[in-house]
Amino acid sequence: MDRVDAVVVGAGVVGLAVARALAQAGRETIVAEGQSGIGQGVSSRNSEVIHAGLYYAPGSLKARLCVRGKELLYALCASHGVEHRRCGKLTVANDEGEVAALRRLQERAAANGVPVEWLDGDQARALEPALRCIAALHSPSTGIVDSHGFMLALQGDLERAGGMVAFESAVDGVRLARGAGEPHVVRLADGSELAADIVVNAASLHACALARRFDGLDERHVPREWFAKGNYYALSGKAPFSRLIYPAPADAHLGTHLTIDLGGQAKFGPDIEWLDVQRPEDIDYQVDPARADGFYAEVRRYWPGLPDGSLQPSYSGVRPKIHGPHEPAADFRIDGPAVHGVPGLVNLFGIESPGLTSAMAVAEDVLARLAA
Repeated sequence: MDRVDAVVVGAGVVGLAVARALAQAGRETIVAEGQSGIGQGVSSRNSEVIHAGLYYAPGSLKARLCVRGKELLYALCASHGVEHRRCGKLTVANDEGEVAALRRLQERAAANGVPVEWLDGDQARALEPALRCIAALHSPSTGIVDSHGFMLALQGDLERAGGMVAFESAVDGVRLARGAGEPHVVRLADGSELAADIVVNAASLHACALARRFDGLDERHVPREWFAKGNYYALSGKAPFSRLIYPAPADAHLGTHLTIDLGGQAKFGPDIEWLDVQRPEDIDYQVDPARADGFYAEVRRYWPGLPDGSLQPSYSGVRPKIHGPHEPAADFRIDGPAVHGVPGLVNLFGIESPGLTSAMAVAEDVLARLAA
């Protein structure tokens, strides 16, 4: 049986970032990926936004890792020539309740160390003349990124450091080490096995189900998975905005927002549609054209000029959640040996948004937990 220092399960953006960090730290690292290419799952179905870190509870992993990950991501884009744009974002209010929500968001941003600027309606319209609002919060450090270019850069660094991605190598389970000095044994779907001192479960939508197939891990340490679909609709024609536009947040849902890709194409979404499926394999990614009907009224609160019939079904993504529809939003879960007592094992659960922005900071955190 071949033996390496580390196996990372999943070649999405977080798995690649973790594997890159392990390899750069001198560990012989293999990424086991069931698909034929990198980033074929959650990482290929997101809004490609570089989040500033406005929304997350101060002191939470999401807040800390988003802010740190944003710095690392902008630096990597600059050093590796990954296409990106620090376009900024306006979060807008159109009634007094939303103004109060913006004030709370301003306080949270300050607590998280995120720069923001308060604008009145006239100041906001000076930046974006097509906008309707009575107040806005400007986040200059929000941006957009070519997510596939980002993942290719991570993969390149991983390979330069001696690591590799093994494609079409789905992991069936892991027999965790029984005693000191013994390796974990990773079982692949083709029947082969690979020994490793470190196993990082970055399997995203599959992470909880995979962790239940870890022989030697107490099931109490595996949360229940939930799947929440977000549908996106593309704007036919050009949007009159150069920045991202978000409504004031309500509860855990950030509202129907306008994002722009690097080619200038505008899209709206995601909405949130809780799925009644048990396995990622059962997910239907089709976008229902009829769901766009509900978008028009929401968008016209901040962009009255949205033309009738201009929203076309685009794509959907599914968030790997570890809380249900009526529960408070969960933080990232990065379960290292201090949590479950298994040396050399880290499980990544509920790595949804802002996972793309946070990826390299998640990798730093994983290495710190393995070293503790």
